[in-house]
Amino acid sequence: MKKPIIYKISLGLAVLSLLIFSAMALMGELSGAGMPIVLFFVLLALGFSGYKSLRDYVFAVLIFAGVSLSLYWPQYFVQVGEFKLTGLIIPLIQIIMFGMGTSMSVKDFAGVVKSPKGVLVGVVAQLAIMPLVGYGLANLSGFAPEIAAGIILIGCSPSGVASNVMAYLAKANLALSITITSIATLLAPFVTPLLMKLLAGQFVDIDVLSMMWSITKMIILPIGAGLLFNHLLHGRTKWLDNVMPLVSMFAIGLIIIVITAAGRDSLLDIGALLLLLVLVHNVFGYTLGYWFARTVGMNERDSRTISIEVGMQNGGLASGIANTLGKIATMGLAPAVFGPLMNITGSILASYWHKNVPVEETRDM
Repeated sequence: MKKPIIYKISLGLAVLSLLIFSAMALMGELSGAGMPIVLFFVLLALGFSGYKSLRDYVFAVLIFAGVSLSLYWPQYFVQVGEFKLTGLIIPLIQIIMFGMGTSMSVKDFAGVVKSPKGVLVGVVAQLAIMPLVGYGLANLSGFAPEIAAGIILIGCSPSGVASNVMAYLAKANLALSITITSIATLLAPFVTPLLMKLLAGQFVDIDVLSMMWSITKMIILPIGAGLLFNHLLHGRTKWLDNVMPLVSMFAIGLIIIVITAAGRDSLLDIGALLLLLVLVHNVFGYTLGYWFARTVGMNERDSRTISIEVGMQNGGLASGIANTLGKIATMGLAPAVFGPLMNITGSILASYWHKNVPVEETRDM
């Protein structure tokens, strides 16, 4: 069956938009090239949606469209009337966590009993590798203290639902992925503040108890409400299961756009270097997570799972923490960059592993 012509036209127009943007940039008209770059990402997303192999990249491309909008026209994403849009960040995170709770049940934690070694290795790797790599990169960056602390913050955050999606696409151990995400997320109110105090205390003042309560309000309470909702109305809210992923994606996108607008000036000054450091942080997470798991005797499939769990962090939660500290325009920048970037690298890694069946599975065929 032939693809509708609209997808090919969209990709062609996307290339044209990119050429116009590039020409304007070369002529020194970068400040007026907002519309071509936004159109490029929107048309690219539409084109990608028509191809099964590219569909997983649509969300990340749309995020870049939103980021471009907020960089060129930040005034529309900072404040509406007297209301500052950063006030939406925490409620949006709570909605995402509630959705996570509605998709969970007590059975999700059975993985601790079924595969205690895998869960332990995954959680330990996540709580050790990313914070330490973030600490090293923050010290090397030369950034202002609050921006450097944001690199550590994203490293000290747990993994999110995106890691479960990538584990599924990569044909990794989805049950293990969900369990690690669940355990790490529930530990976050206690572990993240302590790690931040230890590693980021030299950059910013950290009130451990206050941060614990803030994270509890963002994670434990909404997840608990979601679990209760799922228990009481199990099987009767199928529509919610279908709607919540879309709501969560919209919420994540809006959070990133608002943060980008709030920290636009700082991001324009350090954007290229921050992007590089965040990419290094992300890739080191995948690589060290994988080899740590292999070193302690995990099989290929579980090692892939742990790699994804370590490399993909909950950028939304990190942004919420930065917002509660009143540092969304500085400490929130690294999480804002990390979010869309990890979706792209995660999709690439998942696609590669999807095509390469683990050796132990091949032997069993």
